[in-house]
Amino acid sequence: MDNTQQPQQPEPPTEKILTPAPVTDPKHPKKILLVEDDDALASVYETRLTSEGFATRRVPNGEDALAIALEYKPDLILLDVMMPKVSGFDVLDILRNTPETMNIKVIMLTALSQDSDKQRAETLGVDEYLVKSQVVIADVIEHIKKHL
Repeated sequence: MDNTQQPQQPEPPTEKILTPAPVTDPKHPKKILLVEDDDALASVYETRLTSEGFATRRVPNGEDALAIALEYKPDLILLDVMMPKVSGFDVLDILRNTPETMNIKVIMLTALSQDSDKQRAETLGVDEYLVKSQVVIADVIEHIKKHL
C-alpha cells in the first residue's frame, strides 16, 4: 500500500469585497463643507465622511463657512445652527441669496428640535433639516448620499 499523499492543489483564491462601492469617483470626490463648532463631533463626522469617499473641509463658525463656500465650492454643506459669529440660519439665508452658492445642497444638523426652527429653515431654503438627537451618523451619511 502506498502511503504517500498526492500534493493537494491549492484552491483558487476567493475574492471578497467587504467595502461598498465608493459614493463618488475617486478622482473627483464629492466635496462636503462641514460647519460645526463642536470639535469632538466635527472630528467624528470628518473621519466618517472621509472614509465614505468624500472630500471634506471643516470650519467652526458661520462667518468662515461663508468665506470658504465661495472658495471651496462644495457639493453639499452640513450646517449647524447654533454657532459663534453667524448663526446657521443667517448662513443659509446668505447662501441662498448669493448667486455663486444659491444651488449648493444644504443639510442642517442641529440640536434645535422645535417645529418653528424647522419651518424657518425650510422658508430659507434648506434641503433637509436633521435634529442631532434623532439621528445617528449612519443616518446622516445616507441623507447626504440622497442629496448628491
